[in-house]
Amino acid sequence: MAFLATAQDVIQLQPEKFNDYALNYYLPKTTTEIEFVASKTTHKAGEYYQYARKYLGITDVITEDSETWKLEGATIIVRSEANTETRYQLTFKAGQTPYIFVSPEQTILSANTTPDAFVHDTFPAVSPNRICNIDYSKALSGDILMSGSVTRMAEMAAKQIYRIRESRMDILTGEADNMPADGESLRIIIEQLDQQEQALSSMFTGTTSIEYTTKRIKFTPTTDITNQVVMRFSEHLGFVDTNDLCGAPIYLSVTITERGQYPLDNKGVIKKVPKGALAYNIPGKANMTLQFEGETLAYKELNVAQLGVVFGLDPSLLTHKKQPTFVIFDPTTGGIMQMGVITE
Repeated sequence: MAFLATAQDVIQLQPEKFNDYALNYYLPKTTTEIEFVASKTTHKAGEYYQYARKYLGITDVITEDSETWKLEGATIIVRSEANTETRYQLTFKAGQTPYIFVSPEQTILSANTTPDAFVHDTFPAVSPNRICNIDYSKALSGDILMSGSVTRMAEMAAKQIYRIRESRMDILTGEADNMPADGESLRIIIEQLDQQEQALSSMFTGTTSIEYTTKRIKFTPTTDITNQVVMRFSEHLGFVDTNDLCGAPIYLSVTITERGQYPLDNKGVIKKVPKGALAYNIPGKANMTLQFEGETLAYKELNVAQLGVVFGLDPSLLTHKKQPTFVIFDPTTGGIMQMGVITE
């Protein structure tokens, strides 16, 4: 095989004597990649939650540690891979100089022209984790730590919160005895006071952390499917195996909406595939749906190579002396995206 690297993800093939003037390639098979996103919320009760109402007048507090999972959503992205069950070959005569571009997996991308830049779809960015790690040692004074009882410590912590609020108000209103020298100093002091108040308050109200995680699976549609369990999800454990009944099922359904058909001539008769043709796919179509607990997680309309048929272009179109033809193929289906005559 003769090749010239033209880009990181394409290879140009051209017939030469040492490859018997033949070019080999595959057609793609359409696949999908599915990403599920879940969040784990961790609640931790504060050490003084029993005293929140008494000393701070707060009733909405976390009273016990807990951990819950939530399935946030799913995304379906179309991918492809080489259908290696059948390899195709284009054979030319000496002196003919057509060429094709293929992927590193040898799936055909274009003929007699550079393929369009293909940007692979990417999954949406996952929300950043919100981890609540509070250093209480910086907020608790020595008096609080040495007060002896939990009740006394809670009372003194509450008084410290009120003192912090008064100090911040005095600074903001300009009534503090020692005002910050400049705006940056003011910002730093206010930030430190906020952090101290947050740390002390969380000992009454508790803390909440949220972590996000993803799970990906690959699926290749080939036929109609109704409610196939592809994964299970538990609000206590997160993602679990399809056989683990601790989790509720995530269902996948595929509905074929159209099958690729061979082209017909003017008389309605199926056209014959030209001898030594440049093979390409005429894809079919399908809808893919993911559901969980009666709600739709994701829906995707797909063009699917393996739900269609393989046809071919007359190879003489590529070698016409005056008006050679160029073709650009869909990298995920192998169907024709663009075709025309080279005018230059």
